[in-house]
Parts: sequence; structure tokens; C-alpha cells
Amino acid sequence: MKKQTSGVFDVVMTPEPGEFPASRRLDKRYHGELDARGEGRMLSFVSPVEGSAAYVALERVTGTLAGRAGSFVLQHSGLMNRGVPTLSIVVVPDSGTGALQGLAGRMGIRIEADGRHGYELEYELEHEPENPLEAKP
Repeated sequence: MKKQTSGVFDVVMTPEPGEFPASRRLDKRYHGELDARGEGRMLSFVSPVEGSAAYVALERVTGTLAGRAGSFVLQHSGLMNRGVPTLSIVVVPDSGTGALQGLAGRMGIRIEADGRHGYELEYELEHEPENPLEAKP
């Protein structure tokens, strides 16, 4: 059964040496039903044409999702085509560990007018019990 959750996250992007592609270390802190830390690497390119750019990233997220502890990996792919954005952030298949084994899903992000970052995660767990009482130890 697919579920959805949303919340906010803090992010620090630290530039790494090199000219092409631009590389940054990602350090994130997710708040909400996804209570976790994310760490990863982002590669990006900004075109000389205004509004065109691209980025890719891999991010390991470690913490809890709906009270289930473990980790999973997100694959990011973003593109700006003369100001028109497309973004895909998906859970890498079979990357879930601990109680997040079998996690599948996708994430959307938004940047609020005040600069805060938000996320929306749509997910399902392969081995989720039908009866919520079965999830308790």
C-alpha cells in the first residue's frame, strides 16, 4: 500500500575542488515522519544560456521513516531547460536496510518563498504487515 509523508529539511552544500563538473558534498537533516540524516555527492553544470542547468546526485538517508529504522539511497536527476524544471528523485531499488528493506518510492522537493526546503515522499514497503499491531516487537 502506497503511503505519503511530507516535511522540511535543512541542507548544507559544501563545494569540492575541481572545475567540471561542479561537485558538492550534501549534508541534510530531514524532519517529520522521515526523521533522518542524508549525506551524498552532487555533480552539476550551469549553462551559459540563462535558465539551463543540470544536476545528478546520490544520497544515503539514515534514520527512521514512520518509526522504522534503517537507511536507503536516493538517486537525483534534475534539469532546467530555459527555465522549465524537471526533477526525478527515486529510491534506488534494494537499497533499503534494517526495517526499511524493500522500500520503494519517489521524492519531490520544493523551496518555499522564505528559502526553507520541503519534501514529499511517496513510498511503499515490500514487507509491511497488513495489521499495524504486527509491526510491534
